[in-house]
Amino acid sequence: MDKLCSGYGLVEGPVWDEGRKALLFSDVLNGGVYAVTRDCEVSTVIEHRRGIGGMVPHASGGVVVSGRNVSWKPFAGDDDTLATILMLDRDEGNGNVGYNDLTSDRQGRVYVGSLGSSPVFEDGREPASGDLYLIDLDGKAHVVMPDIRLTNGLAVSPDGRTLYHSDTTPSVVNRYTVNEDGTLSDRDVFVTTDKGVPDGLCVSEDGAVWVALAGGGGGVQSYAADGSPQAFVSIPQPMCTSCCFGGDDLKDLYIVSGSDGGDLNTGAVYVETLETPGLPVHPARIALTGTGV
Repeated sequence: MDKLCSGYGLVEGPVWDEGRKALLFSDVLNGGVYAVTRDCEVSTVIEHRRGIGGMVPHASGGVVVSGRNVSWKPFAGDDDTLATILMLDRDEGNGNVGYNDLTSDRQGRVYVGSLGSSPVFEDGREPASGDLYLIDLDGKAHVVMPDIRLTNGLAVSPDGRTLYHSDTTPSVVNRYTVNEDGTLSDRDVFVTTDKGVPDGLCVSEDGAVWVALAGGGGGVQSYAADGSPQAFVSIPQPMCTSCCFGGDDLKDLYIVSGSDGGDLNTGAVYVETLETPGLPVHPARIALTGTGV
């Protein structure tokens, strides 16, 4: 295993950027989105924004990010006339204080989980559940699964028919049947974790689900499509927050971490090469017709 970079507060949202041949990741606490190459070169691609728990590249360039809202953002150095486009706002009056992890399907639709209270920033609210939203290609969004206690990792199976979704507070990864129109049904528990709690996740070509175990889990546990545990990839930190596949052959498993204990800037990015490739994260294709902010 290689350690590519460190010194971040809470690393989240890892996703492979094929154009840059680099991993994109966010620092939830300190803000910003960064790109790191396999030879450890780090650059800033989005400045300042805090709270980004998930990202997917957009087919038109730039990236869709979560946080206080779901937005499309251009990269640093892009056309200066491009502005952030709001895709889905929070609704604090109805218990939606923002959004955490997200993913896209083959069609380019985006699934994103809302937060009833912030697990990271003090907002004076008691812990509360959120919902899972679908943002369709025309930009319209609606709830496709209610009552997620603490939404986290999302990823789609190789055949596109199953969506996996971490619900951290009850220590479960749920799975849903994905219908033709993107709506979800047949919610059931795929696995319950007994070491740490499930955070970000990704899926490999063989259908295995790779789950980052936060809360002292110290690594990524893979599960076969039937839920049986397989390989465990450890990192030298207890707070493992997310994972994704990348590299030219998608055999590099990138694992990110958060700070744990007294030092608030020990979050890092690790990578280990596996034998089985991962699935690509398809670019979002949501119409960029929201409100410029």
